[in-house]
This record gives sequence, C-alpha cells and structure tokens, in this order.
Amino acid sequence: MYPLLPFILFFLALLILFSGIFIVRQQTAVLVERFGKFQSVKQPGLQFKIPMVDRVVGRINLKIQQLDVIVETKTKDNVFVKLKVSVQFKVLADAIFDAFYKLENPHEQITAYIFDNVRAEVPKMKLDEVFERKDDIALAIRRELEEAMNEYGFGIVKALVTDIDPDNAVKNAMNRINAAERQKLAAEYEGEAERIRIVARAKAEAESKRLQGQGIADQRREIAKGLEESVDILNNVGINSQEASALIVVTQHYDTLQSLGDHANSNLILMPNAPTAASEMLNSMVTSFTASQLIGEDMKRAKALKSGPEPMKVPEVIKHKE
Repeated sequence: MYPLLPFILFFLALLILFSGIFIVRQQTAVLVERFGKFQSVKQPGLQFKIPMVDRVVGRINLKIQQLDVIVETKTKDNVFVKLKVSVQFKVLADAIFDAFYKLENPHEQITAYIFDNVRAEVPKMKLDEVFERKDDIALAIRRELEEAMNEYGFGIVKALVTDIDPDNAVKNAMNRINAAERQKLAAEYEGEAERIRIVARAKAEAESKRLQGQGIADQRREIAKGLEESVDILNNVGINSQEASALIVVTQHYDTLQSLGDHANSNLILMPNAPTAASEMLNSMVTSFTASQLIGEDMKRAKALKSGPEPMKVPEVIKHKE
C-alpha cells in the first residue's frame, strides 16, 4: 500500500543517526547537555551524541584571547590621563565547566576588574611616576585578575599597559619643558665648547708669542754678535769703538732709508729727513761718545782719590795724676 514508506523511514533513521555526529575543531571544546543537564565536554575530533537526547549547548575557544580596555583616571598631581590596558587570557582546559556556566559575560567581568585596579593604583602616583612605573601597574592588574578569574576557569597570561595618554594641554606643556631642558643642555655644551676653543686659542697665542719672543731674542743676539764682529774689524783698521758704533748707526740709517724706498705706497715718515741728517747724526754721536768717555774718566779719578789711604791718627797721651 505504501511502497515508499520503508525508504522514508530508512532516510529518517539516517538523518537521526547523522544528527548525532559532529566535529570539534582544534583548540575548541564543546559542552553537551542531556535533557538540560550538563553531560560532558567533547574534545577536538569526530564526536557522537545521542540524537534527540543530547544537545550541544556551547563551544568554548581555548585559544589565548586579548581584551583592550581604555581607562580614564586622575593622577596624584591632578592630571587626567587615559591608560590603554591589554589583557591576554584563556580558558583553563581543566575548568571549562566553570568558564561556561559561572560567568555570563567574562569580558565585562575582566573590564570591571581592570577599571577598579587602575583607579586604585594610578591616583597614588604623579604623572611622571605613571610613565616610569607602568610595569608595576600592569603587574598589579595581572595579580588582581588572576586571584579573581581563576575561580571562574580563566587564566591570565599577561597584562600590559600599552599606552598612556595625558590631556593635550599637559602633553604640550611636557613637550615645552623637554624642549627647554634640551635647549639648556645644548647651551651648556656650546658654552663648554666655546670655553675649550678660547683656552686652545689662548694657549696657541701664548705659544706663538713665546716662539716669536724667542725668535726676536735670537735675532737680537745675532745682530749683537754681528755688531761686535763689525766693531772688532773696524778696531783692527784703527777706528776706535765710539767711531765704529757711530758708523754702524749711520749705516743702519741709510739701510732704513733704502728699505722705505722699496715700498712706494708706504705711509712711514723718517724723522729727521734732511739731506744732512746722517752727517749731523754721526757728529752728534761722536761728540756724545767723547763726552761720555771724558765724564767716565773724571768719575774714575774722583773715586780713586776718595778711596786713597787715610792719614794716621796720633794717639792721645793720658796723664795720670801723681
């Protein structure tokens, strides 16, 4: 009467049978209930459940998950700042039941603990300390979350403070302070460099003056040596020292005139500049040398007379009373 009924029943049986077969992916856990009561946790692979009796109620991700939370709070020095906190967490493999049945929304729970912890720690610090001790803040968040979330089947892998964002006015002020500090440091370095340059320049100038003075001393020594030799040569031909000195001075006078003549654009004027200046100079020097010699001889004679033998003193005879 119903020739297709067996095929329909067979087809329905296959559908019911295949409805009890399901696949669980890697790093995933499946929770199965039987008549509304928890039955088992199915692990990755091909799994079976009783059709019409067992029901898959949820799939739990066992991978590490990350939750980013931005918290705005105030520091000890009354600066409003936003902190971005990143929490990496996962469902513990041996507490899948607790993770699924004890918490309705784990993200909201974790966010609440982050807000509570950040607003308890940051107001104890000044703004600079928040930047310096962000690792301490992250450690406190992780410790607080571990104590609270392990009970619900969640493990905290890591907590990070990834960003600290003060108010724009505060950031601009901090940038100006930093720029002023760097300008001050640059000025100090420039001053130190200038001091080093001045000291080096002074040392170089002192060394130059020393060498210049040494050169002038050597030059004068050689000039004196040459003059001495010239005087000796003139003395050998019957010219006395005074006449020789006067002759050398006159010769230098003519050498100076010749040197001035070599420079057409020279602004120097030699005084006196009369044609008879050389002869007058020679006569004046000979006269002065002769007068000096006579004065020197008179002074020697006067000194010799003054230092002659003193007259003998006759001792007084003391008469004694008889």
